[in-house]
Amino acid sequence: MKVKVDFDLCESNAMCEALAPEVFELDDDDFLVVKKEEVGEADLEAVRRAVASCPRAAISLVDGPES
Repeated sequence: MKVKVDFDLCESNAMCEALAPEVFELDDDDFLVVKKEEVGEADLEAVRRAVASCPRAAISLVDGPES
């Protein structure tokens, strides 16, 4: 699965970072950074929780190759 973020919607409120820190982080300027776009089984459930918790619905998972 691949992580997609609509940065026009994203408010960088760090909900996703709190739920999936291996995949998301805020940089020094408080902008969201996707640390790895391709999500394997180890991170999939955490990313699903981040997708569901995003207050702006800016994050989605799409079918794609796993790393």
